Amino acid sequence: MLKRTLGLTAAGVVLSATAVAGVLAAPAATVPSGHNQAQVKVLAAPKVNLLESGSTLLFPLFEKWIPVYEKSHQAVSITPAGTGSGTGISEALAGTIQIGASDAYMSNSQMTPQIENIPLAISAQVIAYNLPGLNNKHLHLSGSILAQIYTGKIKKWNSPAIKRANPGVNFPNHAIIPVRRSDASGDSFLFTSYMTFSASKLWTAGYNTSPTWPAVSNEVSADGNGGMVQALQQNKYAIAYVGISYLNQMVHDRLGYAALQNKNGQYVMPSRKDIVAAAQAMVPHTPKDERISLIYAPGAMAYPIINYEYAIVKKTQTNPRIARAMKAFLTWDIKHGNAPQFLNTVHFLPLPASVVKLSQNQINQIR
Repeated sequence: MLKRTLGLTAAGVVLSATAVAGVLAAPAATVPSGHNQAQVKVLAAPKVNLLESGSTLLFPLFEKWIPVYEKSHQAVSITPAGTGSGTGISEALAGTIQIGASDAYMSNSQMTPQIENIPLAISAQVIAYNLPGLNNKHLHLSGSILAQIYTGKIKKWNSPAIKRANPGVNFPNHAIIPVRRSDASGDSFLFTSYMTFSASKLWTAGYNTSPTWPAVSNEVSADGNGGMVQALQQNKYAIAYVGISYLNQMVHDRLGYAALQNKNGQYVMPSRKDIVAAAQAMVPHTPKDERISLIYAPGAMAYPIINYEYAIVKKTQTNPRIARAMKAFLTWDIKHGNAPQFLNTVHFLPLPASVVKLSQNQINQIR
């Protein structure tokens, strides 16, 4: 459905492996006079080492991409690190890594003419909970309810607001444990964006990778998406916001996740069709620099928390071999890497053709 409507090209607009490999291929090794094969290996150009750091939501996809890429591009070594979007952005700006991964686009105040925000795929976020006896139900939650939980105004699971949204559900008279990120996080940016756009009178802290969280007496902090899932496992009656790439783990752990109220007032699931509906509404508005919020899309079936997963990179690199390696890898990501064999395992959507073109235009500017 999305392939037809948005012009997705996960399988069709693929740069051939030979073409991409050619960008990085070392000159053919011939044995100079007086040298043996062992000596030729010493003369060969060393591998190009790329460092990636940032989003823990995107990290599971990098873990799937990189072994496949390195197998067919043996002149390149790529080291990923799930450090959080805030760290990915700051390290990319500092030049200590080549690729910063972020669920959040950079703000105008952070941007410089040398920085690019390049979408690599479309992702989403789920609201998850560990509610004994109710983890098998997809509870109805809204931005208003979540804002009141994360400001301490709603303290218990059987509060009137939660019960009104879930008629017939027998909630326990137990305190809610809100879990939030302790690190600078793109997921915090997405979550606070949803609360801001849907319940601005109740959530006044705005949206940020490091928001000013109102103090809640029994709150729990966690580092990374993995830490959020672990906090849910360890704390009955807890609620958390978690990147969708961890959905399989949450299902395996028998944690619950919610249907969220969207802009049209409907409760929708983080299913492929509902994420597609949101993408169809928001993606056509993507500007040339590709910095855009996809949160709180209009439409009866639009899931309200979706986003681009960004590579934050500098246009100018100190080494031309590194620049060529970055361009080849990022091109592979948006074309080969957007294939179902990779994206389906983390519940991501491929970029539509129009966004592939915009991302490629930015990649081509790396020097």
